Amino acid sequence: MLEFRGSVVTSDAGLLAYRELDDALGLTPSAGKRLADARTGKNGRHALVGMFRQSVFGRLAGYEDVNDALRLRHDPAMRWIIGGNAAKGSGASPSQMGRFETNWLAKPENLATLTDLSGHWIDRVAKRRSCKRVVLDMDSSVSPTHGDQEKSVWNGHFGCTCYHPLFVFNQFGDMERCALRPGNVHSADGWEDVLKPIIARYQGAVERIAFRGDAAFAQPNMYEFLESEGIEYAIRLPANQILQARIDHLLKRPVGRPPHQVQRFYKSFHYKAASWSHSRRVVAKVEWHLGELFPRVGFIVTNLGYSSKHIVRFYNQRGTCEQWIKEGKGAIKWTRLSCSSFNANAVRLQLHALAYNLGNFIRTLAIPEAIEKWSLTSLREKLIKVGAKVVRHGRYVAFQITEVAISRQLFAAIMQRIAALRSPPMATAT
Repeated sequence: MLEFRGSVVTSDAGLLAYRELDDALGLTPSAGKRLADARTGKNGRHALVGMFRQSVFGRLAGYEDVNDALRLRHDPAMRWIIGGNAAKGSGASPSQMGRFETNWLAKPENLATLTDLSGHWIDRVAKRRSCKRVVLDMDSSVSPTHGDQEKSVWNGHFGCTCYHPLFVFNQFGDMERCALRPGNVHSADGWEDVLKPIIARYQGAVERIAFRGDAAFAQPNMYEFLESEGIEYAIRLPANQILQARIDHLLKRPVGRPPHQVQRFYKSFHYKAASWSHSRRVVAKVEWHLGELFPRVGFIVTNLGYSSKHIVRFYNQRGTCEQWIKEGKGAIKWTRLSCSSFNANAVRLQLHALAYNLGNFIRTLAIPEAIEKWSLTSLREKLIKVGAKVVRHGRYVAFQITEVAISRQLFAAIMQRIAALRSPPMATAT
């Protein structure tokens, strides 16, 4: 016997845990207070914060298009997450979500609010963390396009027509800020608009701030800004003949039979480029690999006082930033920027960023040790994508969740950790 009763079954019951975290931290309510409702009529059927939740939580579950609202608006878990009248009725339709994202949120004041919102959410989470030092990693990425999107341009380095967004992450994997840019701009183009608001937020809130960036950010104005703000930095420096000459003795193959393990040599010296106002410390690393004719050479400009080996190790940790970008592309699908308008695509990127941060918050704050190494993709497939039957009673609604990848004990542990976040937050370092 077959019964078609999809209205009482959901495949995304795990989203309820994320909604609980949202409620514990007050994330989407804070967004609702900051966003301006552009509707002028008095017959608005859906609250702005509800439509905002539908956008963010839908992306978190892997539904990146507004067309997905055709089914999601009737999903019992999504209706419960949206709240308000949707809990007993339905969520917003695809046309309503399309107007919400491409018209209302694309207005300059709302786009500016969305851009700042990730930082506000991270500030709320920071009250639950004990952190005296913040490490910021900046990197650009590619978002290929396949249509006539505004400012979508061919990029010779990536070999495709694309956008070229810029991201900043902290050491916990939270995305501090991002910006959508045309596809043909330099990797460091517009770094001031992305980095400076983050620095302004953290000045006085933490004891120390550190910055890491690849060779694209090796610019004199970047160094001078970081030094003027008292920020520690380690930035990769492009090689040139003068730098090579300073380590010429390390570029000769070591005498004797080469060992199977990699041979590493370090040197620290001061160097002043023609465009620099003063000399700065440069750390060089030379690696000899078995079977390779020439060594691998890298230079890092820094104002840190650590040993050369420690500085190289510190810089190499920025590789996790690239991993977080891959997670955003794979789990959140933030490269799906298919609107014709540039501002509408900028809105989509910010909504994807907020969905990413919500997923990372639960990973860093509420996931038990047994599954703390799971990626966002694993959490989506094993925690969010959990089936449940919805049973309505007179005074409450019960979601009868299946035990597949996540056991009852694990789910209960997650909910307990989220409940603990409702207690008074710990004081931040001053």
